[in-house]
Amino acid sequence: MAKIFVTLHGMKSLLYKIQGAGHWKRHFASSLQKPCEVRARFAPSPTGNLHLGGLRTALYNFLFAKSNKGKFILRIEDTDQTRLVPHAARKLENMLSWAKIYPDESPVVGGPFGPYVQSQRLSLYNNYVKNLLENGSAYKCFCTNMRLTRLRNDAIRRNEIPRYDNKCRYLSQSKIEELGKNGTPYCIRFKLETITEPYEDLIYGSILSNVADHESDFVIMKTDGYPTYHLANVVDDHLMGITHVLRGVEWQISTPKHLLLYKAFGWSAPLFGHLPLIVNQDGSKLSKRQHDLHIEYYQDQGYFPEAVLNFVTDIGGGFDDREHGVVLSIEDLLEKFNLSRLTKNSCRLDKDKLEQFNQLDLQRRLNSPTDILLLISQLHDLVQKTYGERLSSSTTQAKVLTADYLKRVLIYFEKRIVRLQDLLQPEFAYIWVVPDSIPIEELPAMSCKHAEVLRCVLQVISSISNFNKERIVEEIKDVSRQYGLKIPAIMKLIRMTVTGMKEGPPVGEMLYMLGQDTAVERMKHALTLL
Repeated sequence: MAKIFVTLHGMKSLLYKIQGAGHWKRHFASSLQKPCEVRARFAPSPTGNLHLGGLRTALYNFLFAKSNKGKFILRIEDTDQTRLVPHAARKLENMLSWAKIYPDESPVVGGPFGPYVQSQRLSLYNNYVKNLLENGSAYKCFCTNMRLTRLRNDAIRRNEIPRYDNKCRYLSQSKIEELGKNGTPYCIRFKLETITEPYEDLIYGSILSNVADHESDFVIMKTDGYPTYHLANVVDDHLMGITHVLRGVEWQISTPKHLLLYKAFGWSAPLFGHLPLIVNQDGSKLSKRQHDLHIEYYQDQGYFPEAVLNFVTDIGGGFDDREHGVVLSIEDLLEKFNLSRLTKNSCRLDKDKLEQFNQLDLQRRLNSPTDILLLISQLHDLVQKTYGERLSSSTTQAKVLTADYLKRVLIYFEKRIVRLQDLLQPEFAYIWVVPDSIPIEELPAMSCKHAEVLRCVLQVISSISNFNKERIVEEIKDVSRQYGLKIPAIMKLIRMTVTGMKEGPPVGEMLYMLGQDTAVERMKHALTLL
């Protein structure tokens, strides 16, 4: 959305048409002298690792803001001090950067509406709570934890939904003053009122939920002086000029509360859209205990950011003309994003799709002159880390770390691996490690000497002019006939002496992958051991 000046009526009409917001349920609070700019945000709690659901929320807010030439804001909501995890906030921002979701304003980047950490904004919340107390929208609640627990237990015994009985809403002013003089601890609750008009959800359409029918007055300021999510969220969204809120559907039940808070303050509310639930493939709920759903896990396991982003957006929808089997860059996602195409149904995770996207992205990178150099460097570090000193034990061994060899491995196996780490699995050990000993007792029984047969194989392998799998196998078969040996026996001899493995890919494939020079060097090395 371009930054343009419009009349109030025109501004409503323009946003209505572009965002598909349905009935316009709010007046625009910003000054008419200011340009209309979309501002969306991601506001996680620093209580652990960034989860796949959190990444989805951040991504869609980012795509929505940027596709409308707006701003994307990262805000840390840490008002629940009992659940904080050290350094989690910084990790969250690092993971977003890894995923190429860069905020325009954040605790690290800064911005005109900071600070962007809620625990640093307590004085603001206290001031706005005073406003609600003064206009009669909120009240002090002096009920003890013991009384609240008793209310809860009584409701459970009656098979009712536990909720506060709003007792302190009706305290006289003199009683409030008396309790205050005695230093009685209190929290502050917001007065719920009946809702008769629906609000327009950007994704689900018209929704009418009279929260007062099933909930009681809710806490907006705790006894420890920290605001609850509901208050801090509304105050910050207003002060930071948030125009659109995209969040998980689990927050849909709280939206009426937030709209009542906006009304009590006399503010216009942003437009709300709720993203459908993400579930496991069997339909069960996701759990934060599922470590393979943390973004750091995907990073550590060698998945590419684009693959993870495509995995998330593939199940959530929101794009025009999306081709099957194609990995979209972040630029492509921005270009094709369409809020009206978001799915309303629960999104089932098919982790096979992540494997497919990562393999596709790996192949794309291997065809890029710039990206393949980075992949070679990353594979070099992985191999060195895995095999350590064994790689410098000889000139023959050290060659596996050369750029040419690493490139050969990557290109040869590009359709058989999903991640670079796959090349470190035991089945691929022969690529990297030269045997430092040969278990003679494990070699197949032969009427002739093992070294003699291997020397003959070496001679024919080194003389092949067109080095390919078929030619290699033909030459080895000739040697087997020359010595009267069975094919499986001579293949086992070559495999064990060259790679140290009892089992593995066909010998012709192994030698071809190693390359003629490396295969010859391996055989010469094996002869010294024999």
